[in-house]
Amino acid sequence: MLGELGKNKGKQLLEYVPDYVVFDLETTGINCYKDSVVEISAVKVIGGRVENEFSSLVNPHRSIPYEVSRVNGITDAMVADAPLFNDVLMKFIDFTEGMTLVGHNIHSFDLKFIYRDSEKFYGGIPGNNYVDTLRLARKYLPQLKRHSLTLLAEYYGISTEGAHRALNDCRMNQQVYEQLGLIMNKGCMPLFSF
Repeated sequence: MLGELGKNKGKQLLEYVPDYVVFDLETTGINCYKDSVVEISAVKVIGGRVENEFSSLVNPHRSIPYEVSRVNGITDAMVADAPLFNDVLMKFIDFTEGMTLVGHNIHSFDLKFIYRDSEKFYGGIPGNNYVDTLRLARKYLPQLKRHSLTLLAEYYGISTEGAHRALNDCRMNQQVYEQLGLIMNKGCMPLFSF
């Protein structure tokens, strides 16, 4: 079953919400007009607690550049028998239906791939509201010179093991978002312990 699709993007939120889906993509490059998704993962969080996970490699029908494989460890052999993105994206849209999306740099990167391909495959885009943790980190942690996900994780003492694989990045980002939520809520205790 495919979730509600339309022509309007969701709103970017600058707040903590306790129910959300953190997601991340790994791609063949950084150009949303010509590059392809090779991995998509998502972590569903209800009341600040992880409830479910979704993850899939994706066959991009093209070779993965060496430089990309060197960063994320995903090779052509790993995706050779993986499903195509039009099948995986449908499952992702259903998994995230009605939820606020959370991710690091999703406004400028990940959502562009989601919007491009959902429009292409299904004729509409998901209208989920979203929170970009890069924007939140720049706002609430101005003392940091850089705001990459791994640097934020290190700042909060969160493990960066397996960084640059989509599911590991989702798990890391979920913990970073919960920590940013403490700042936004001015000292409230997290709804779970790490």
